[in-house]
Amino acid sequence: MKTEATETHTPMMMQYLRIKAEHPGMLLFYRMGDFYELFHDDAEKAARLLDITLTTRGASAGQPIRMAGVPYHAAEQYLAKLSRLGESVAICEQVGDPKTSKGPVERKVMRIVTPGTVTDEALLDDKRDAVMLAIAPRALALKGKGDKSIALAWLTLSSGRFAVKTIPSERLGAELVRLNPSEILLPEGYLHADLNNLKCALTRRADWQFDAERGRRLLMDQFGVSDLAAFGIEDQPAMQAAAGLVLEYARHTQQAALPHICSLSLERDSEYVLLDAAARRTLEISETLRNEPSPTLFSELDACATSMGSRRLKHWLHHPLRDRAILRQRHATIAALMMSSEAIRGARAALKGMSDLERIAARIALKSARPRDLSGLRDSLLRLPVLQDALQQAGPDLADLIERLIYPPESIDHLARALKPEPGVVLREGGVIADGFDAELDELRVLQSDCGSFLMEMETRERERTGINTLRVEYNRVSGFFIEVSRAQADKVPADYHRRQTLKNVERYLTPELKAFEDKFLSAAERSLAREKLLYEALLDHLAGHLVALQQVADAVAEADVLSGHAQLAGERRYTAPEFSAQWGIQIQAGRHPVVETRVDAFIPNNLQLDPTRRMLLITGPNMGGKSTYMRQIAHIVLLACCGLYVPASSAIIGPVDQIFTRVGSSDDLAGGRSTFMVEMTETAGILHGATEHSLILMDEIGRGTSTFDGISIAWAVARHMAEKTRAYTLFATHYFELTQLNQEYKTLANVHLDAVETGSGLTFLHAVEDGPASQSYGLQVARLAGVPALVINAARRKLSMLENQQIAPSGQGDLFAPPPPPPEPTASPALERLAEIQPDELSPKEALEALYELHRLL
Repeated sequence: MKTEATETHTPMMMQYLRIKAEHPGMLLFYRMGDFYELFHDDAEKAARLLDITLTTRGASAGQPIRMAGVPYHAAEQYLAKLSRLGESVAICEQVGDPKTSKGPVERKVMRIVTPGTVTDEALLDDKRDAVMLAIAPRALALKGKGDKSIALAWLTLSSGRFAVKTIPSERLGAELVRLNPSEILLPEGYLHADLNNLKCALTRRADWQFDAERGRRLLMDQFGVSDLAAFGIEDQPAMQAAAGLVLEYARHTQQAALPHICSLSLERDSEYVLLDAAARRTLEISETLRNEPSPTLFSELDACATSMGSRRLKHWLHHPLRDRAILRQRHATIAALMMSSEAIRGARAALKGMSDLERIAARIALKSARPRDLSGLRDSLLRLPVLQDALQQAGPDLADLIERLIYPPESIDHLARALKPEPGVVLREGGVIADGFDAELDELRVLQSDCGSFLMEMETRERERTGINTLRVEYNRVSGFFIEVSRAQADKVPADYHRRQTLKNVERYLTPELKAFEDKFLSAAERSLAREKLLYEALLDHLAGHLVALQQVADAVAEADVLSGHAQLAGERRYTAPEFSAQWGIQIQAGRHPVVETRVDAFIPNNLQLDPTRRMLLITGPNMGGKSTYMRQIAHIVLLACCGLYVPASSAIIGPVDQIFTRVGSSDDLAGGRSTFMVEMTETAGILHGATEHSLILMDEIGRGTSTFDGISIAWAVARHMAEKTRAYTLFATHYFELTQLNQEYKTLANVHLDAVETGSGLTFLHAVEDGPASQSYGLQVARLAGVPALVINAARRKLSMLENQQIAPSGQGDLFAPPPPPPEPTASPALERLAEIQPDELSPKEALEALYELHRLL
């Protein structure tokens, strides 16, 4: 039987368990000296995820204490790995004084790191925002009275962007792909098919936290308003619930107010050219079909000099606009920059090496900015006049952008005077505040810097007094101040020398005078660090007072980076400014694929003509002939135009566009229990239900995932519906040549094809789009190019010949389980008749050889 002592926890473990109970569902980094320790189940989990050592020490309540730890100075790299794995971590620091604590040192959770609320530079991807998203079902927010729509609220804590919208439940998948959240807050028990197999962290919250009135109060408190009418959500309880939860969660994890979150945007679908999840995936905007970061549209266009510029470009690519006034202004800015090579060179030079002002602003607001953040901010702000001068050379089209690059000069001066040119890495080690900024700090530093002269003067005096010429007066961090004498001369030391340390060959002593100086020195060092900390916090408060101006500058720098970088790239790659038209239609001359053209020696450009008399193109041609590339390049050109960027074409005129849909490629959804064909049909259904006449639709080889006749029938019906009912901008690629007859029924449907020619060395693809249907698919030739054995190719060729010579029965597809038909009556063959006459046993070898030649001739 266990004793009372072994059945109770130690005081330290009781403290740990209490703090751990306050933060369920996350790892607890518990500060002990120079390490963050994890215990019990947390230790086992961390050891597995971080590949660190799991050990056992001591016991508490009769059980061995499992533990694992990481050095506090290297904690960021471990936190970054845990964040990428979707884990949340509570950071518990020592806040009490070990010298005065009678029990365990007082500890407190100072911050919580979750995948969606990280702000530290070491934990963030410099080209991707960490977005926290809350999902509030309208029915839950209205206590069962709402419909099936969903309110979304999302926050990028590292920039302060905060937005809300309401969507139908079936649109959730498309929004998740667009927003690409790092963490999702959702109610306990809430299920949705689009939440399966997500790569982000899912954090469940109690239903009562999705309370609209509670959210409303939190938002009004944050923005200092009496109602939410100015934000457009006064009568939107589900949005209030979602936004309030996001705000509360962010405050809880940061353990601080969030002054940089000063507005809330209500997003409306009417503002954007919408892309469904399939379109974002197929067009490989920022991630390839293999989930890799390149080659993608973003990776090819990212000529930005700053990380905030790269993030802005990615945001634009995923949020094409319908407001053509904004797009024309961007085009005008790019055009003005392209007219002045000096403006581009000057802007690129000024932007190169600029710090991430957007994220630094957030860390200033959260009081977590480090000295190197502020030195980077100082150096970047000092470059603003250079950037302004460069942009002014491009003319008046950039006046608004230049005006937004202004930051209060007195604040820049204050920051420059306050910081050392190269401040220390961390505040706790000092060396951050500049000399001459604060008289009290300077006095304390002088006291410390005089240490060397004092030691030299004392060493000279003590050598004279003791007659020991090898006597030394020194200081180190471990032993403090001491007088060092060799052991051979230790008998000569005066009586006021008190032994401090004995080493192998020397003795170290302390005198009352040296002890008094040591106390004074250490006190000065301690007071100097405290003073520096106070001044640094005051500097952060000063900068926080100009937070709005800093956010405005960061926004303008990001935009200048995108536009100047794109102007340079557009000149190098011969991109042109697209034109917009209010009339229905898309006309593209010499269009190119922005990704593929950089990876081939010679890209064949192609045209596109869609107008009210030519609304749909039925595209045929060989495999590998370029049908998919052609369709994707059209979508890319339209997308880039609607982002306000130049396009890879000699000219482009874009009519009204509200959505981009794609049904390209094949993939299954094993986890969701959907076959390739089911995925294809689901995406097709979404297009047929959601597309309007102003939608751009790409349909590639629909119907190939089922039997031939079923596939042809479905493809025919879908094409017919699009030509007759949808009447959108439609590119419809197919290998079913039967569909090419549809243009006889629908005059707005045109046949085009990409061709290939057979040569002595194989098959040559022409990659040029021509009017009319293709003559053949060249499937066997492509199979041969792919390395299919010649034996198989020959068998396929014979089978193809046989099929082409057969008449398809009127009854349609045959019964797979019916008995085979009787073989046809054999026809007379001269060779067979002669063979029947031959008697092999009666032939001499010479006669047998002659008979063989005769049979060969008859055959």
